Amino acid sequence: MSFDALLFLSFGGPEGPDEVRPFLENVTRGRGVPPERLDEVAEHYHHFGGVSPINRLNKDIMSALEAELAEQGRRLPVYFGNRNWYPMVEDTVAKMADDGVRRGLVFATSAWGGYSGCKQYHEDIARARAAVGERAPELVKIRQFFDHPLFIEANADAVRRAFAELDPAQREQARLVFTAHSIPLKADAQDGPDGRPQWYSRQVAEASRLVAEAAGVDAYDLVWQSRSGPPQVPWLEPDICDHLDDLHAKGVQAVVVSPIGFVSDHLEVVWDLDNEAAEKAVELGMGFARAATAGPDPRFAKLIVELIAEHTDGVEPRKLSELPAAGSSANGEPCAPGC
Repeated sequence: MSFDALLFLSFGGPEGPDEVRPFLENVTRGRGVPPERLDEVAEHYHHFGGVSPINRLNKDIMSALEAELAEQGRRLPVYFGNRNWYPMVEDTVAKMADDGVRRGLVFATSAWGGYSGCKQYHEDIARARAAVGERAPELVKIRQFFDHPLFIEANADAVRRAFAELDPAQREQARLVFTAHSIPLKADAQDGPDGRPQWYSRQVAEASRLVAEAAGVDAYDLVWQSRSGPPQVPWLEPDICDHLDDLHAKGVQAVVVSPIGFVSDHLEVVWDLDNEAAEKAVELGMGFARAATAGPDPRFAKLIVELIAEHTDGVEPRKLSELPAAGSSANGEPCAPGC
């Protein structure tokens, strides 16, 4: 099919102290998150001057993507829109319509299924099109890419570099720990496109296995981070800091932490891992190295272009797992029955 543009769709983040609380209220609206939890998370943003790095990091990825598109001779303008903060996706889709875009692809900055990682982006697309009305372009969301070879290779190389950062005396015995954003157990229990539950956690587990295998690491753990819901609601566990306590009790002297669940080093990575988890490791006397995220790797822009080519050129999807390709549909419709 032919497409006029690409919408780079992401989460959004505040650009100054006055924007922090309104942004967090957008993120948590309707989820019953206690005000004191918002206050706590707001302090994380204020620690960095009230500015989330996510918009800057996304713009860096977009610049690399535009360069890769140009190098391959693909004329596809890239637009930037967010779910929770400016530039809001509704405004971006309106701009696309003003520019005469009739059919656009949508790349969402999540490798995963589940509600926040996939279905909510479908909702964002449908909401933005409804806001623009009849002149809104057709928008086709690109599939999930958790098992794409380029995503796995970029993360595996980052793991290798992180191991190299450790003291040689600790390196051989260091434990590899993958992290991803925790979600409520009830949300993870929803069926995936294969009709089986735990679609999100199964994807994260499979990506972790593939990265560990590519990095030549036999033993590893998968844990979770960044939970934000009310304490009485059970979420995926264990938390990364609790897990460091457990590893320390077992005599583990050093860890390499790979934030497999995140595309870039936005606030939940730099606070929850580079601050809280790193401080916990110091407290326990453990060596600590954090692997880079895949977004800044040059292969990530190539990955996006490959995903684009699946739609424009009919290129066969490249996948390293047997889990089905999912997440692609037009105009916010579900991509699979019951998913």
